[in-house]
Amino acid sequence: MNIGVLGYQGGIDEHKYMVIESCRELNIQCNVETVVKPQQLNKLDGLIIPGGESTTIVKLAKRYNMVEEIRSKVIEGLPVLGTCAGAIFLAKRVTDLKTRKELQGTIGLLDVVVVRNFYGRQKESFEIDLEIPTLGEKPFRAIFIRAPAIIEISGKVKPLAIYGENYVFVQQDTILAAVFHPELSGDTRIHRYFLEIVKK
Repeated sequence: MNIGVLGYQGGIDEHKYMVIESCRELNIQCNVETVVKPQQLNKLDGLIIPGGESTTIVKLAKRYNMVEEIRSKVIEGLPVLGTCAGAIFLAKRVTDLKTRKELQGTIGLLDVVVVRNFYGRQKESFEIDLEIPTLGEKPFRAIFIRAPAIIEISGKVKPLAIYGENYVFVQQDTILAAVFHPELSGDTRIHRYFLEIVKK
């Protein structure tokens, strides 16, 4: 199994570590690599898009012609997990909390409306125990850092976790999006869930 982690920004090494740990726990042989160029997508079985600064990720992805390439691969069925800014990158519609300006240039395949910086800036980061029934009874310790919020879902999107009135973890077929940082939690269950989707 070949898993790629988009290598422009965010917790690239942390995601790679969590994939390696998850593969070990699931007894799956896997290779994990940092992906920056379109040709690297061809050999992947799954792709992870980490957090970071969403406008920067969009700019870099455009510069390397990755937006259309990733979109094509996901339409063809490539499973993808987007976390924090990665969730923004997958969304059909993205607005900014303060300016209400819409972010252009995302992949636009996840049928959701996302608000950037919904949970505040860096100093307003927080951790909570989330109920995620798909992952079992034990709560998932979710770390929110300058997190967006998914305020609307439609089409085939299923909510996997809710915090307050907003969705924080969703699934649409083989697309997973979390607005928090599972790679920092020390809990491999979200990465394992993603790998189970890849295995199918």
